[in-house]
Amino acid sequence: MEAFLLSTGIVALAEMGDKTQLLSLVLAARFKRPWPIVWGILVATLLNHALAGAAGAWVMAMIGPDVMRWVLGVSFIAMGLWMLIPDKLDDDDAKPSHHWGVFMTTTWAFFLAEMGDKTQIATVALGAQYQPLVAVVAGTTLGMMLANAPVVFFGDAITKRVPIRVVHLIAAVIFAVLGVLALLGVGA
Repeated sequence: MEAFLLSTGIVALAEMGDKTQLLSLVLAARFKRPWPIVWGILVATLLNHALAGAAGAWVMAMIGPDVMRWVLGVSFIAMGLWMLIPDKLDDDDAKPSHHWGVFMTTTWAFFLAEMGDKTQIATVALGAQYQPLVAVVAGTTLGMMLANAPVVFFGDAITKRVPIRVVHLIAAVIFAVLGVLALLGVGA
């Protein structure tokens, strides 16, 4: 349960103001069909995070727990620092194709936008640290949905009320604490 809850919280916070959250807003504004967008986000996230979590578990098996503790500690601290750098949506991400339909456009755009993103890197690290992997993927996917689905439905109203900078600072502190705990071997 710890892996699920921690994965959910970390990814939900990390996703605030992230480029994929901005992509959610762009897709919602462009297509005005929230349900196919939400389903596309879900499918893309499940695929992307299952691959990322499996990669993390594989890396853990290859290098062992002692080296991995240091890799995770440094990675979580780096993620905390990365949280302090605001994301922006690239022009390529903001122009989804109409000929694929809303669901496929969202799925493809989200899958690609998530590659190398903060939340994907966090999923790799969480997949390396926690088992069962299904709890990590379910948690990170729920975190993505908690952060993105409301934007699809209520985007403009939310972006005017949520202080993204404060959310980023909280997420940065959480990642830094997790990194220090991993370096100290707490929970290992």
